[in-house]
Amino acid sequence: IIAATESMNPTQAKIENFIGGEWTKPKIDNYIDVTSPNNGEMLSRVAISSAEDVDFAVQTAMIAFSDWSNLTVKSRAAIMFRFHELMTKHIDEIAELIVKENGKNIVEAKASVAKGIETIEWACAMPQMIPGNVLQVSKGIECRDFREPLGVVGCIVPFNFPAMVPMWTIPIALVAGNCVIVKPSEKVPMTLKKIAELMKESGIPPGVFQVVNGAVEVVNAMCDHPNISAVSFVGSSRVAQLVTKRCQAVGKRVLALGGAKNHLVALPDCEILSASKDIVASFAGCAGQRCMAASVLICVGRDSAQLLINEVVKLSKELSPGVKAGQVGAIIDIQSRDRIMKYVNEAEAAGARVLLDGRGWAELEKGSWFGPTVMLHERSDDDAVKDEIFGPVLSVLVVDTWEEALEIEGANPYGNAASIYTTSGASAEFFSHRFKAGMIGVNIGIPVPREPFSFGGLIGSRSNYGGNDITGDGAMEFFTTRRKITSRWPKADKSDFPREMASEQKPAADGASFVGQI
Repeated sequence: IIAATESMNPTQAKIENFIGGEWTKPKIDNYIDVTSPNNGEMLSRVAISSAEDVDFAVQTAMIAFSDWSNLTVKSRAAIMFRFHELMTKHIDEIAELIVKENGKNIVEAKASVAKGIETIEWACAMPQMIPGNVLQVSKGIECRDFREPLGVVGCIVPFNFPAMVPMWTIPIALVAGNCVIVKPSEKVPMTLKKIAELMKESGIPPGVFQVVNGAVEVVNAMCDHPNISAVSFVGSSRVAQLVTKRCQAVGKRVLALGGAKNHLVALPDCEILSASKDIVASFAGCAGQRCMAASVLICVGRDSAQLLINEVVKLSKELSPGVKAGQVGAIIDIQSRDRIMKYVNEAEAAGARVLLDGRGWAELEKGSWFGPTVMLHERSDDDAVKDEIFGPVLSVLVVDTWEEALEIEGANPYGNAASIYTTSGASAEFFSHRFKAGMIGVNIGIPVPREPFSFGGLIGSRSNYGGNDITGDGAMEFFTTRRKITSRWPKADKSDFPREMASEQKPAADGASFVGQI
């Protein structure tokens, strides 16, 4: 089901850059293999571009920007409606590409595309949300604001959601009037190749949406280029911080989302069956390769904890490797799998009890696999409890009090998501307002906000190095500039006014107005 087409010619399989509405070879003839994590077979070859390729895309975008930005927002949204229709029409094909190059099971892949389509829907509604404000702030003085596009912007997106994460930013940036250059992960370029074709079919003019494939040199070039006005990034916290510093060094607007270490707190009154099923879906779904995955389960109350832990282990043990509905997909590559293995080995050596061991999946003949793993820790400072592992691994801690649970969650520097399992509304409120996370779940282990609510962890934490959420109104704010105009017009000649209109009441004194006063 995952095998590359046997008749695929390596030359035909090359993925070039999409610049000026056409597929264009990189300046340097450099390509790397794209392999399936499911079985290690080669799917394609992707261009590894240079700073020269980025500059070519930027120059092309700058030419396109004038006409694109001069369209009305309604005209740009109309094109996005056509793109939405095409994405919906091709959802199965896109999902199959994600299964092949990313390793998700087919249900997860399709759901991720559907979630991306939701964000396109939000962008289609921007004509109703983007208008500014107007107000008479003093007698004869009017203030108004309006939004303008920034120009050429860059979007750097990760491997774990090849369709959904690009749709967080690209449609909103485009409808706002920007030209977009996107760099997909070199591990999963096939999905964005298909999306670029649909962009072209929808009527996006040449140069308005472009794809530059590559690795570190492309990222650095996008951060450094003087004519890229803003950069959005989603990936690891380490790289998010590097991208932020590099953009800020040249005064560039940047929004960089990093990783996560999400905590679930289960109280003694939680409903065991529904909670355990949700916890397993949270930590093992998408093979744990998502920033919203559960990493740490904190059970409050030693007497009740064992029942929940036993059920979590039981359900996790029933999972199998594969790409069908209900199965756990592959890890993106061997290096990532080995990193997960290292954390489990070191935790066990440090005294953690491995209640369910998924290391055996790594011995499967083909692909890069790691099975659901549950570990019971005695210490909250174990590396596996503190660090983002990015795999189907759940660390479990048992504590006696609410305060202990909150102390462990609050010591986490990521600030992305946290969840509480309880049947008490008062308890849920208590934890919801004390968690140090930007996205909170109540009996939900993957508390992803759905449109119109925006996505993002706590600003200033290791999960969010920008000043905005990355979807919804946060993205609209990031990809536009607000201009504010304050205006006053000279009084009209009243000699021709009817008598009743010519009389004017004296305005009330306005001590806050600087207009015409020293």
